[in-house]
Amino acid sequence: MLDHLLKILSERKSSEIVFNQYQDKDIRNNLRLYFGYLMRNNHDILLIGEAPGYRGCRLTGIPFTSGAVVKNHPHKIFKEIGNEIKLHQVVSENTATILWDFLGHNRRVPILWNAFPFHPHKQDMLESNRKPDVQELEEGKEYLKIVYDIFKPKKLCAVGRVGESTLRELFPNKEIIYVRHPSRGGKQDFINGMLKIYDNHIA
Repeated sequence: MLDHLLKILSERKSSEIVFNQYQDKDIRNNLRLYFGYLMRNNHDILLIGEAPGYRGCRLTGIPFTSGAVVKNHPHKIFKEIGNEIKLHQVVSENTATILWDFLGHNRRVPILWNAFPFHPHKQDMLESNRKPDVQELEEGKEYLKIVYDIFKPKKLCAVGRVGESTLRELFPNKEIIYVRHPSRGGKQDFINGMLKIYDNHIA
């Protein structure tokens, strides 16, 4: 099922307003390494955001990460797979930094994903971010369903309202946990929300 996901991700065409980072085999393999780690380590919290940013997942292929996080963060996941992850560019990204600072050295890594898994940007401006439109979010649900089927997570959580609405539409009968996005002064609310998800449990 993971091979199928990676294949259909790779086949999505880029456009003037969407960049598909998974057409790059190194970036696609980074996602494989990350999902492989999750499969070996029994992870059950799904945490989805809106879409990859131009300084983060667009460059790494792993949602909610940046090159700086992969190279410098002390979490045990990067000790295990960090040397295998290939990066063409290493920069920092604020949301990624805040999330991984929360995870620390050994908090359980969530199944990180996005409502739209490709990088939406302003026309012909690759180094910009924009909110995915309705059609893109509908497309994103197909990939999210596959991610859900791969991992069968116990907790469905969203960072921000776009991820929350996507989960509610896909899983109307399941509890959806909302966490405020850390941008625009929301860092402490984000941390408080994450603590509730984890019940202060480190494992």
